[in-house]
Amino acid sequence: MTTAIIGGSGIYAIEGLDLSEERVKTPYGEVMIARNDDLIFLNRHAPNHSVPPHKVNYRANIKALSSLGVKRICGTFAVGSINKDFELAVPVILDDFIDFSSGRDHTFFDKIDNAVGHVEMSRPFCAVLSDALEAQAKLHNMPIRRGGVYASVNGPRFESPAEIRAYRLLGADVVGMTLCPELLLARELGMSYAGLAFSINWGAGMMENIEFVGGDIEGIKTNMLRVMIAALATTKDEQCSPAKIL
Repeated sequence: MTTAIIGGSGIYAIEGLDLSEERVKTPYGEVMIARNDDLIFLNRHAPNHSVPPHKVNYRANIKALSSLGVKRICGTFAVGSINKDFELAVPVILDDFIDFSSGRDHTFFDKIDNAVGHVEMSRPFCAVLSDALEAQAKLHNMPIRRGGVYASVNGPRFESPAEIRAYRLLGADVVGMTLCPELLLARELGMSYAGLAFSINWGAGMMENIEFVGGDIEGIKTNMLRVMIAALATTKDEQCSPAKIL
């Protein structure tokens, strides 16, 4: 069973694994991946972070993984914390989202038959994968927070203080630019998805200026990858449930 990790800002490769590069053709464009028999790594922003969030070819990325038989995905996200209880540099296992993005190809259902083509989102993130991430974080002595709401925005600009206040009032805990439509597309194609977000700054207006977190960031990112690889290795496709298409 092949699984996948989609790397966000700051996570552009998996060191220490023997992965070979491969180009995958899809109806939506060509995708570069790195893989072995068990795991695929996809760099969301391409080498040198050359693709901004609103230009990521989300449909091609997800279609490529689906065509290779992937059923379980862990995605990483660099985010801003907008809830004072969500301290910086502590990864968050996401459990819900609010989609403020626009102008993106956010579905594979450009045509529907008999009104069927509406993916159900009552449980956006896979509980089995999320449980495994939490368990592996404890085994690897990595601090982690279970549960958080992601406000997904277009970028590439940062948010205004008023926007941050609005997102917080609506129940969001972190804000980022790439969860949607990636998660939605994966669920449409029957894949289970877990999200691990890493807060690198406080939202606009929470401090005088946006400042990125310091400390051992590389160590934290390395631990996040270890935890995700272990979580995928200790779960099975049949344990997870695909979203309903209504």
